[in-house]
Amino acid sequence: MKTEANARLRSSSPGIIARLAAIEDGAIIRVAFFALLIGTASVLYVDFREMALTTPPDVLPTLEPILPPANPDGGETGQPMPSITTAPDVLESPLAITLAPGGELFLTGTIDPGAAQRFADEIAARGEYVKTVVLDSPGGSVMDALEIGALIQEKALATKVVAGNLCASSCPIIFASGAERIASPDAAIGVHQIYAASLGEGAADAVAVAGVAMADAQSTTAKITRHLIKSGIDPEMWLHALDTPPDRLYYFSEEELRGLKLVTQFLEN
Repeated sequence: MKTEANARLRSSSPGIIARLAAIEDGAIIRVAFFALLIGTASVLYVDFREMALTTPPDVLPTLEPILPPANPDGGETGQPMPSITTAPDVLESPLAITLAPGGELFLTGTIDPGAAQRFADEIAARGEYVKTVVLDSPGGSVMDALEIGALIQEKALATKVVAGNLCASSCPIIFASGAERIASPDAAIGVHQIYAASLGEGAADAVAVAGVAMADAQSTTAKITRHLIKSGIDPEMWLHALDTPPDRLYYFSEEELRGLKLVTQFLEN
């Protein structure tokens, strides 16, 4: 009887081992999958306008623009920081939209949630006068940047960044959308990892943000890549964003702006 039981145990051992091995492999795959999502989510900005539909305002994170850090030596973080003359308090303010003579529409400040709708309203009201969108922004909401960029593509408007102005973080998505993309060789055009700057003190806040970020991470990356390709931009541009920590900026050199097809016309200094 004992011999028969041992035989059954031996015969069943391979099946048990196989099942254990399968469980272990599955666990490894799950860990790798979630690690990938978390890593990707850490470089993507959450579109909190959609969260606001279901989340009370008092538990939403505060989104703060990331003003340009100094890159004194350039090196692996791109060229040294170009001169930026716009005041920090202007860059920190919600995006201001101002129509100037000559058909130039100035977008100045942080791309806050809702900026795309304000831009669309301006184009609907006075779009026949607009020829060029002039950018001076530290970035902000990726989804608003994509919406603004899509409307610029639809209207075949030009985009411009002049010397002393900043176009960073998600702002280059808008700049890349122009039918003509005009810039000074000394313009500060840079990218870095985009993230929700302040998550608040509550653990529930962090969990909510992480959940939305993981759900949107891969689709947002795909949207940005498709948008750049549609604009005729080398999508390698966005790899510099993924490679650059959020407390730094990768400033593109004139040669890179040409090579990536990000600029179609350089202004004379």
